Amino acid sequence: MAKIAFLGAGRMGLGMAARMVAAGHEVTVFNRSPEKVAELVAGGAVLAATPRRAVAQAEAIFAMVADDDASRAVWLGQDGALAGDPGPGAFAVECSTVSRPWVLELAKHAAAQGLRYLDSPVTGLPEAAAAGELTLFVGGPTAHLEAARPLLNPLCTNIVHFGEVGAGTAYKLVQNLLGSVQIAATAEALRVAELAGLDLTTVVDTLATGGAASPTVVRVSRLMLDGVHDRDIAFTAALRLKDTRIGVELADAVDAPAALGHTALDMFTRLIDTGHGDLNETKVIDLLRE
Repeated sequence: MAKIAFLGAGRMGLGMAARMVAAGHEVTVFNRSPEKVAELVAGGAVLAATPRRAVAQAEAIFAMVADDDASRAVWLGQDGALAGDPGPGAFAVECSTVSRPWVLELAKHAAAQGLRYLDSPVTGLPEAAAAGELTLFVGGPTAHLEAARPLLNPLCTNIVHFGEVGAGTAYKLVQNLLGSVQIAATAEALRVAELAGLDLTTVVDTLATGGAASPTVVRVSRLMLDGVHDRDIAFTAALRLKDTRIGVELADAVDAPAALGHTALDMFTRLIDTGHGDLNETKVIDLLRE
């Protein structure tokens, strides 16, 4: 079994790290809020005070954090993972949904320290992370991926290799931007139906079986119908805004048309500006009711 460092333990990271523990790996975890990993530590993980300490002699370093700033904090700096002493040729695996420019920069920092870098953002809700049922979108050399595959397998049911470093992240941003557009469009559709006097329960049930259905439409339309946006939060409005923003930035960087992406970005920006960043992303429907 391998010695693994896991940096960041929100709901997704907790599930992923727990999968590594269950697979028999020796897991050291760092989280800015140690109390949030108490159950993980009770299950066999070791808590480290800093990312630098967490990676000591690690064969693989995984990060799952919220955004570019959090990623930069755990990897770089005096107490960052790249200042530590992992095992020779260790893997550096960034699983967070972060911007492509930062991924490309991070890969250079990792390579300079002799690490084998993969960007490997994931798709799936926290329940899938806990069950080891994620899909990984990987960017990096084929040889690195094949060598790392046994360490990745406990996390997922599928690994898709999109190409060189940055390719996995580029795909994840495309997918999440499409998801943002779908969420915004679902909110608009339900508001139109509501103003037209239709019964929203019937609308949501019918949408789920119609040609416009997708897993995202089905999931968020039911949450919008329930109207409870402050509990059982799988994805906050603030995280949705971040993903939409960096997705639009990618589109703009490659001179791609992104009119719908920009519209979704505007909607989620207004939602956060009204103070709802900590609520579920589905709160966006109430923005259209104001």
